[in-house]
Amino acid sequence: MRMRVLIACDKFKGTLTAREVAEILRERLGAGLTAAEFDICTIADGGEGTTDAMVTALGGEWAECAVVDARGRPRLARYGWLPSQHEAVLEMSAASGLAQVLDLPLDPAQATTRGTGQMMADALARGAHRLLIGLGGSATNDGGAGMAAALGYRFLDNHGQELDPLPAHFQRIARIVAPDYDLPALQVACDVDNPLLGPRGATAVYGPQKGVGDFACFESGLTHVADLVRRDLGRDCRDTPGAGAAGGLGWGLMVFCNAELTGGFELVARHIGLEERVARADLVLTGEGRLDAQTLCGKGPVGVAQMARRLGKPVVAFAGAVEESPVLRACFDHCFATKPADMELAEALRQAAPLLAAAADRSLPALRALMGG
Repeated sequence: MRMRVLIACDKFKGTLTAREVAEILRERLGAGLTAAEFDICTIADGGEGTTDAMVTALGGEWAECAVVDARGRPRLARYGWLPSQHEAVLEMSAASGLAQVLDLPLDPAQATTRGTGQMMADALARGAHRLLIGLGGSATNDGGAGMAAALGYRFLDNHGQELDPLPAHFQRIARIVAPDYDLPALQVACDVDNPLLGPRGATAVYGPQKGVGDFACFESGLTHVADLVRRDLGRDCRDTPGAGAAGGLGWGLMVFCNAELTGGFELVARHIGLEERVARADLVLTGEGRLDAQTLCGKGPVGVAQMARRLGKPVVAFAGAVEESPVLRACFDHCFATKPADMELAEALRQAAPLLAAAADRSLPALRALMGG
């Protein structure tokens, strides 16, 4: 009787994609577990890698479109397209990410999410009935105003002249006019609970990494725009958990696009049918680059482990490093760290693939035992 092994891993950030992790495990373990058949189901938690996981798991394809980056420079961004469902899967970082503008001095007053809106508009023109958007890695603190402008919202000054809704111009905005069309269903993968404003808001918590210095100015600007949205559009989600995600883009997607914010892992798991695949498995393998306290806060491997426990399946984790946390380790039957204790981190990152292969070889006795011999 063949045993079914589900490989449901996230990426090893900065070294291996989720797909590469799964292929290494399948190749190494397949030689030692000859009676096993493998099911690869890459996962993500809403951040970087979400689109890749969804496209891989659902047999989607890639689309590419012209956008501007967070500083207004033209670039190409790609997103996932699921033709059977007419759904698009986007990561805001593909258009408005911090990593794309690090060649310039940080200037959040001039940073925009317009490119994210352009990517959304391209998906709509393709015929998308639903948009799924992952937040994270943002270079912006514009509350999604740039995104809204790309989708047809108009931001007017006291003279009725249209403004580019950059944070530098927020105090000059006097009126917001909505477009005369409705957007399709939109779900947002968001794993933070920050509100838009205040000491736990977008500016205070995430602003420093984007170069925000004058916190009062940015906070005042976002407050002004939020007040205009409440007056002109009749929407006020500033205190909703997740509103502060990605420089307030979580809020912008709610008020401008009527989006629903959902935990990233839960959203991905639901769309790729993860629970059904765990239920069919005899053994579940998961992992990510590092298992630590943050993993317990909605990250994919713990979500997989909790699902496996609920369904009575043994679950084993692989990671570059595993924190010595009894609570964390109790989530799994076994944890295998790939990095030797005496190896420098930089070298371990360079050797990520062979180190994972070696950890897979070491895990074979434990996996055989969990599979009944």
